[in-house]
Amino acid sequence: MGSGPPTYDAEPTALPPADPDDLDDLVADTVLDGARYGTSTIRAVSVRGDSARFRGEPRRDSLLTARFGVGEQALVLVAMATGARATPGAHRAAAEACHWIGRAVGRSHARLAEDIRAARRGDLKSGLHRLTDRSLGKLRASAAEQGVEPEEYSATLRCLLLPAHPECRTRVFFGVGPGGLFRLRDGEWQDIEPAVGDTAGEAVVGFGSQPAETPEGDRLTMDLGIPTPPSPYEPAPEPPREPFRFRASVARPGDTLLMCTGGLAEPLRGEPELSAHLSGRWSGPTPPGLAAFLADTQVRVKGYADDRTAAAVWEA
Repeated sequence: MGSGPPTYDAEPTALPPADPDDLDDLVADTVLDGARYGTSTIRAVSVRGDSARFRGEPRRDSLLTARFGVGEQALVLVAMATGARATPGAHRAAAEACHWIGRAVGRSHARLAEDIRAARRGDLKSGLHRLTDRSLGKLRASAAEQGVEPEEYSATLRCLLLPAHPECRTRVFFGVGPGGLFRLRDGEWQDIEPAVGDTAGEAVVGFGSQPAETPEGDRLTMDLGIPTPPSPYEPAPEPPREPFRFRASVARPGDTLLMCTGGLAEPLRGEPELSAHLSGRWSGPTPPGLAAFLADTQVRVKGYADDRTAAAVWEA
């Protein structure tokens, strides 16, 4: 799709270089997964982009799908991360980000599942914000250990939490960094990526960022726009970080929720033909199988050659 044929071949041409003493560092070209819990059918995929395939570079995107707990009390996590462009350890940083958030969510899964079922918006948002900050903080610690700048060993992080209980249709998104969150409802795509500062939305338990004022009506200092000179007695402030994003929405029967990294979000927003194609493919009475989902997410668009990682949830 697009203005002409894509620049690169449709299939992988070169493998990344391998270190015989560190084969665990190799990243597969494609990862594909899926499951069904409660009313949800999950499909997840991470595919190396055409550009990386041509150059023999590893996939910078990482994907983690995990179930914590058993039965109706279980909680499913889908996490995806993208390492910084043009850095040698990008794939390792992305994998680390997924593993750290996986550990954090897994250790707190019982409380998280309870908060989701009880629609405790404030507890969920603040708790997931802390878990995300701690997980990405591990990356900054890893960068220091390796002697590199934090921005050279960093990653975006996007996550979905899906309770297995069949009577709970709350779907929780949280993360840091660009990408996409879309909902296919009645054959139409809705871009529901939470913008910084959003505080309300249709059929939403809660999403957005910290309020601009206190309950008493006092404006918070951070919003005044007044620069504060650095104190000679304190360390220099860290560079600004990407804002935390959160959305907890209630799914309807027939919805399809799609979370993806920028490699798919950008062509979905920029190429109407692609969004129309996927709408037609994913609006049927049954979810696609794994092979069909892989083929759908690999539809090529001229001018978009980055890794693509996506997780879609079909509601019965």
